[in-house]
Amino acid sequence: MDKIAVLIPCYNEEKTIEKVIKDAQAALPEAVIYVYNNNSADRTAEIAEAAGAVVRNEYMQGKGNVIRRMFREIDAECYVMVDGDDTYPMDKAPELVDRVLNYNAEMVVGDRLSSTYFTENKRPFHNFGNSIVRGSINRLFGCRIKDIMTGFRAFSYDFVKTYPVLSSGFEIETEMTIHAVYNNMQVDNVIIEYRDRPQGSVSKLNTYSDGFKVLRTILNLFRNYKPMAFYGFLALVLTIVGAAFFVPVFAAYLSTGVVAKFPTLIVCGFVIMAALMSLFSGFVLSNQQKNDKRNFEIMRNLVHKAKKIG
Repeated sequence: MDKIAVLIPCYNEEKTIEKVIKDAQAALPEAVIYVYNNNSADRTAEIAEAAGAVVRNEYMQGKGNVIRRMFREIDAECYVMVDGDDTYPMDKAPELVDRVLNYNAEMVVGDRLSSTYFTENKRPFHNFGNSIVRGSINRLFGCRIKDIMTGFRAFSYDFVKTYPVLSSGFEIETEMTIHAVYNNMQVDNVIIEYRDRPQGSVSKLNTYSDGFKVLRTILNLFRNYKPMAFYGFLALVLTIVGAAFFVPVFAAYLSTGVVAKFPTLIVCGFVIMAALMSLFSGFVLSNQQKNDKRNFEIMRNLVHKAKKIG
């Protein structure tokens, strides 16, 4: 098992990968540096190997698929994940590692948004999107994560070996953040400086399509991780809609003694039934979630014990 493993997922990063590796070697000389090449059409893998990194391949396209492969194959006491685009300062890596190894952090987030991100990043929709994602997750899950979509993080062995990677693309950062928060893992924030990509390096993130994927991921994870809140809110909305249509029909009945709009009354009945079904679905899924959390804690204990034995 490695003491520290630096994980660099890469797709067409020949312009910057050598500098990222050299910076990682300088910041963490005791670390093993892994570059996972994701079907690059340029010299990324060749340059990374020449720079001293361990180069492996993931042939399923997408950052989430690369991270799944990394987490499955590599055993380390501390993992540092960084993008290969040279936008993150590796001189902050020792601080992230220290939080994991000495202060029990399960995940440490390299916080760009509290420093230079909004001035360095030249894509205004990315700035807006990061703010929306951060605000929505902190509000929905009751946490204080400073940067949800940063590509610079450190993880413990327990986090990596108990985290089920479900996403295949850039929404992976959102997924892992919610996973850590929901399972009551210790998440620390370390403020880092962000610099925009150097000239000639092109972002692989599509502002609109990947942005919608992230928002859809947040909604799906909120439904899965907070079923009582999700289905309870849906039940409330349905009840309000049903009541809004029922009140005029009931008022007319009180004044005339006749139900003039039977179709509306029938629809109201079905809407209220749907609200009740949604509410009871929330109760059932909430109880199931409690059992899942118990099982997850048991699995974490087993993984932790296996790490000590290994």
